Amino acid sequence: MMADAESHADEDRARKEEAEIRNAGDSLLYSTEKFIKENEEKLSSGDAAEKKTETEAALEELKTALGGSNYEMIKSATEKVATVSQALGTAIYAAGAAEGEANSADDGVEDAEVIDEQEEQKA
Repeated sequence: MMADAESHADEDRARKEEAEIRNAGDSLLYSTEKFIKENEEKLSSGDAAEKKTETEAALEELKTALGGSNYEMIKSATEKVATVSQALGTAIYAAGAAEGEANSADDGVEDAEVIDEQEEQKA
């Protein structure tokens, strides 16, 4: 029985690695699609829109790879989605920072000193 287990150890390791590669691809596919849906309004213009298009193309490539059994293709597509989705996140962050600066410049808030009249009368 031990000899049988040892003879199949390499096969088991290979299957485990293949399952981990497929699971990583599935997980990244799900989380990236969710991220795009949650940030749809931020992805409508500029650099973010271009990055969204690139990410969606990479997602389609990953879906195709996950439909097959070529694990090197799945691994490659997963790495590509990881790279372009990171660039997408950076583009959204940059767009949000630029928008925040624009909003903070004209927020209409003035700095003022609060004067307590009762404290002035006591002094």
